[in-house]
Amino acid sequence: MPRSIILDVDTGTDDAIAIMMAALSPEIDLVACTTVWGNRPVENTTDNTLRVLDYINRSDIPVYRGLDEPFGPIGVPQPSPSDDHSGGKMHPKELDLPPATSVAQTQGAVEWLVETLRARTEPITLVPVGPLTNIAAAITLDPSIIDKVDEIVIMGGAHAFGNATPSAESNIWHDPVAADVVFKAGFKRIVLVPLDATHDALVTGAQASELHALSTPAGLATAICIQQRIVAHDESQPQAIPDSAPIHDAVCIAYLLDPAVLPLNHLHVGIETTGVRTFGRTVIDVRHRGIEEPNAYVALTANADVFYRLLKECVSIQR
Repeated sequence: MPRSIILDVDTGTDDAIAIMMAALSPEIDLVACTTVWGNRPVENTTDNTLRVLDYINRSDIPVYRGLDEPFGPIGVPQPSPSDDHSGGKMHPKELDLPPATSVAQTQGAVEWLVETLRARTEPITLVPVGPLTNIAAAITLDPSIIDKVDEIVIMGGAHAFGNATPSAESNIWHDPVAADVVFKAGFKRIVLVPLDATHDALVTGAQASELHALSTPAGLATAICIQQRIVAHDESQPQAIPDSAPIHDAVCIAYLLDPAVLPLNHLHVGIETTGVRTFGRTVIDVRHRGIEEPNAYVALTANADVFYRLLKECVSIQR
């Protein structure tokens, strides 16, 4: 039986690949996509989400537009949602896909999340791969909805290195107060997929060419996104493997398809919401030096071969 998930996205290039994997895999029932600010303003992330679903013939999956600013007060100056240090190459305002013909639902994402989770009789998995703004807002409105979630799989955070700052990963840095709310909410099971893991599952230009050669809509779109990411990373964040880039959000979908892609460690994760140099950092207690009990399962490494196999299998599918 397919696993039911809700994918919360700030689409971008890596979100686009995650959407395609989730929407095409027969092992996943993608109930809906909710959109949030982050890589771009929510107007753009919503449009990009619709473009992706239309392009792979999954416009039957509803899209709900979410929030366009942080959930909590900010402690240090924050970027505009449109800021892009890679000159638009990493996350263009409009993905290089045909304009969407479908439209977002009229109900807002937060209201829909609360209403849907309240009504669930079967467990569902939340997969937020952008700032945690929508999720924090929903569980603040109705804390009981966390009981309907069997697992929340979060792309965010970092232990060894950040990408928005030396300390912080972009998703958490954009809204650390929201992240703090989510990690303290009492979810049954939190899985955190930080940069440490996603940078262990790099995809190369040669592999992008292999995906392009599949000639499926998803293969073509994925190859375009990967090449854009490689160009952007080469300019601003060169990787250990030449001509490669991480596809952060897609690693979360790979984990749902095959947990072997991510070895997990049961650790305590805290969110820094006040420090000037450490604002937005995920403080991951890898050596159990703190007094707080583990609250998340954290991936600090990843299996690149398993990830690429799962990615290729998904984008080979044509509907």
